[in-house]
Amino acid sequence: MESQMEKIARIIAGEIKSTPRQAAAAIALLEDGATVPFIARYRKEATGGLDDTQLRTLQEKLSYLKELEERRAAILESVGQQGKLTEELRSAILEAETKQRLEDLYLPYKPKRRSRAQKARDAGLEPLADRLLANPDLVPEEEAAGFLSEACRDAASALDGARDILAERFSTDADLVGKLRSFLWKFGELSSEVVGGEEERGAKYADYFHFSEPLSELPSHRILAIFRGRADGVLSVKVAFPDSLESADPHPCIAQVAESEGIPLEGRAASAWLRAVCRWTWRVKCLTALETEVFQKLRESAEERAITVFGQNLRELLLAAPAGHRGVIGLDPGIRTGVKVAVISPTGMVQATAVIFPHAPRNDWEGSLRTLSELASRYHSSLVSIGNGTASRETEKLVDDLIRRHPELQLTKAVVSEAGASVYSASELAAKEFPDMDVSYRGAVSIARRLQDPLAELVKIDPKAIGVGQYQHDVNQGDLARRLDEVVEDCVNSVGVDLNTASAMLLRRVAGMTPGVAQSVVEWRDAHGAFQTRGDLLSVPRLGPKTFEQAAGFLRIPNGEDPLDASAVHPEAYSVARAIADRTGLPIRKLIGNHEVLGRLRPSDFVTDRFGLPTVKDIISELEKPGRDPRPEFRTAKFDEGVTEVADLKPGMELEGVVSNVTAFGAFVNVGVHQDGLVHISELSDRFVRDPSEVVRVGEIVRVRVLDVDVKRNRIALSMRKRPAGGVKHGALAGEGRKGRGIPKSGERPMQGAMAAAFGRLGSRR
Repeated sequence: MESQMEKIARIIAGEIKSTPRQAAAAIALLEDGATVPFIARYRKEATGGLDDTQLRTLQEKLSYLKELEERRAAILESVGQQGKLTEELRSAILEAETKQRLEDLYLPYKPKRRSRAQKARDAGLEPLADRLLANPDLVPEEEAAGFLSEACRDAASALDGARDILAERFSTDADLVGKLRSFLWKFGELSSEVVGGEEERGAKYADYFHFSEPLSELPSHRILAIFRGRADGVLSVKVAFPDSLESADPHPCIAQVAESEGIPLEGRAASAWLRAVCRWTWRVKCLTALETEVFQKLRESAEERAITVFGQNLRELLLAAPAGHRGVIGLDPGIRTGVKVAVISPTGMVQATAVIFPHAPRNDWEGSLRTLSELASRYHSSLVSIGNGTASRETEKLVDDLIRRHPELQLTKAVVSEAGASVYSASELAAKEFPDMDVSYRGAVSIARRLQDPLAELVKIDPKAIGVGQYQHDVNQGDLARRLDEVVEDCVNSVGVDLNTASAMLLRRVAGMTPGVAQSVVEWRDAHGAFQTRGDLLSVPRLGPKTFEQAAGFLRIPNGEDPLDASAVHPEAYSVARAIADRTGLPIRKLIGNHEVLGRLRPSDFVTDRFGLPTVKDIISELEKPGRDPRPEFRTAKFDEGVTEVADLKPGMELEGVVSNVTAFGAFVNVGVHQDGLVHISELSDRFVRDPSEVVRVGEIVRVRVLDVDVKRNRIALSMRKRPAGGVKHGALAGEGRKGRGIPKSGERPMQGAMAAAFGRLGSRR
């Protein structure tokens, strides 16, 4: 007989498209304390090469199924204690594959508050209900006359009590509830209306004042916008069917209740009363409960999508191209308070800070140029990193002038997102890192460093403050934090970490590392100097063999005693690397990077009982390109010189920009005017786009065409289509919707609805 763990492995295998053996192996490793990055990179033989995405899904599904089994056991115990656990019910509970199915089965046995149906039973009305259900030829009023009592003085009251008993019984029929649920999801619609008197206050929700859309077609951003309007008290929301179904006689759901319970709706003496019972079952008992359930499921699915989008954006941002070991001048633009300047060495050390006042009211343009040129010359800086906040374009002009007047400095400029810089500046971490530095300069340091190495700098900031989310404050904050932590962990471990320069915040993201152990590593390094070998890690307090196993392969020691310590080869597999070197007759240092020699090797010759072909192939690949960085090559966008404000934009203009955020409904692009423009999903490509992340990613440099500009509302509509959509009027900043739905079909218009409501929040400069 299949064990519980075998069953779980089989179910998960179907989810991640693997074999049960692969799933079982991964589960065993996770249960033993292994991390996802470690399993994905160093246990390919065991899992058959499951990647980190599959493993994350497996980890999530494993948690769900464990909770499912715990709930199953609790339900079996509860029903058993009631003495109602038949073999048929036990079998149904054991076969239930979802929490929803379990709860449906448990519904008749779930302890309830004293209901109307229970009161009717106490009044002795259950036999009346059973008789009318069993024999529809009976006349309800005549039968009810025999059940009158002190608690039930007339036939109408008796029949109402019998109705309540049957309605409760029907509404706890798991199979019937399942059918009604499926029908509702297939044909139901989410409808919203404006609450009377809230039209003006809720103007941003205008597209949802008279709105309906099939549940099966609702995208996540519209769901979240509607629920936000509901929470704000602007919208009333309900689940309903189209008019054609609502007006049907009988109503399809009432007919479904009748069919499931074998009730004739016409032609019998009790048919009218039984029809009323079916109507009551649907309208009062089932619809209310299912509507609450639908709201919850819609919100959960929308939140899941929003969290997924945020995670994808964060991944792209963290894995953005690093400028590398080059000196950088970081500029945190400001007007009255001046532009804060921080000079960073190629290794990220702060060499100097200053403040310049090139803008009004001081307008010290020449003095600012002198300061910057002197700093660049003295510290041999090659890059200038400019924050994209207030006065960014004005400061960029200053840097353009600097580059033009001092070509000998060979400077290159780049505008970077400063989202989260102020959060970092005021954080406890920044205070510890720069205890003697004024808070105002810390932002400039962060702006400089995130150009050098976005990953190393951005891990210091709460991911939610980085500014690449969609409705991030509307979603479950625990789920959001967990998903973003996973993204950060995967990114850090895919790139690897320099053990001798990494901050504690970066080290704590390495597989197997806890915040306490990461801090111990930094303290050991401060006390004993640089790590010479990976083996030195075992001298760090609180860092034991298990942590070493998980973390060592992701920690690099460039120019250490052992050249393998600079690679992604795990110390446990050094023997394989050395066997390869022995076979070639070359020392490891000369073998590394020798493509000609390594290319002639047959990986199968080095397979052992412990290390299989996937690991050997990884080792040879790593020897060819040790410590290779998976991130793209660094390059910068070029904003048009004459375009610095929204008012400078005109329809038809073609510009270069940087994707700053990707959402379910499109992408926001920074074209250098302090306000990001929206490329609606219908304008991302000449082909149909289902998911914007298929076409663009955060940090990507793109060419866009201006469609519409609303200077008053500070909104910009852009397009990446090579040709305009034929026959489509680009009312990008208007609010007209699709007839009968209030929402356009994909491809009809660049922006409206929830996009307009969210525009200022998602597209504004931070």
